[in-house]
Amino acid sequence: MIAVVGLLAWAWFVQVGRDMSMHMAMPGMQMGVGALALMWAVMMAAMMAPAAAPSYLLHARMARRPFASAAYLAGYLGAWCTVGVAYALAQWALQRAGLMTADMRLASSPLAGALLVAAGSWQWSPLKASCVARCRSPLGFMMTAWRDGAAGALAMGLRYALWCVGCCGLLMLVLFVAGAMSFAWAAAISVYVLAERVLPLGRGFDRAVGTALAACGAWLIAAAFV
Repeated sequence: MIAVVGLLAWAWFVQVGRDMSMHMAMPGMQMGVGALALMWAVMMAAMMAPAAAPSYLLHARMARRPFASAAYLAGYLGAWCTVGVAYALAQWALQRAGLMTADMRLASSPLAGALLVAAGSWQWSPLKASCVARCRSPLGFMMTAWRDGAAGALAMGLRYALWCVGCCGLLMLVLFVAGAMSFAWAAAISVYVLAERVLPLGRGFDRAVGTALAACGAWLIAAAFV
């Protein structure tokens, strides 16, 4: 099931992205808040579906009730869609302020740099480390937070997603710099998030990514004043 959901989300994201790109290419056109919310929600679901797979498959084995596991997945991806809507509101505000380009990138280099520094710094934070540890241990979560039934599974999906949002939510700031409709960057972030959960990469990997992001951000800020 999760493979179908993921493939549909990516296919929809690609189609929505093409439509939005054509719309934005028209002189003087801007995206409404509803269109932005749809775009970001679909993008978050597509990006996080692979990362949801380990915990979803574990829940499916333990629950043995497809409807309950579907509810778990709905809770998990629903939380990320909500995050997407929040980012859509931020992009809409930036767009209204004239701070977004036609290809949905930040027009201000200092602001773009500051976002990258923030995303990179978060990779070093103790709270990030705590969230990653919980995301990497879905079995521990299932054993301590199990709830029966579809409603319980939905609540479990939402709760587990909160740890994942704490882990990777700020990483999505990269899309404001690279372009909200950059399929390559969306795919790269999705692969990174999945690798962070299933591979024994350790904190050094997260910190290396954080250092690279912060360095790029500092370069953008410095270049704007040179």
